[in-house]
Amino acid sequence: MTTSSFKTVRNDMKTLVRDAQELFREATAATGEKADELRSKGLDMLETALARAQEMQTAAIETGKEIAETTDDFVKENPWKAVAISAGVGLLVGMLIARK
Repeated sequence: MTTSSFKTVRNDMKTLVRDAQELFREATAATGEKADELRSKGLDMLETALARAQEMQTAAIETGKEIAETTDDFVKENPWKAVAISAGVGLLVGMLIARK
């Protein structure tokens, strides 16, 4: 899943939750059948938001696994490059920490 997809899903989730909150506010002011209808719509929106969040979580886990496999393959094929890259990153982090 790409960064733009994550942003889209996050924005959709925020919108869904906001809409559901507004419906629940209206439902507390309304009575009878109208209140029941508004609560039902709000619950449906929250369920949709939960489903999208679970989809996003699944996609993030899959992407993480793919990245881990790619990194593992790179390290197995180029062990000395991996050591050099790790040493370079360690050096940079050490320098940044020492600066503060």
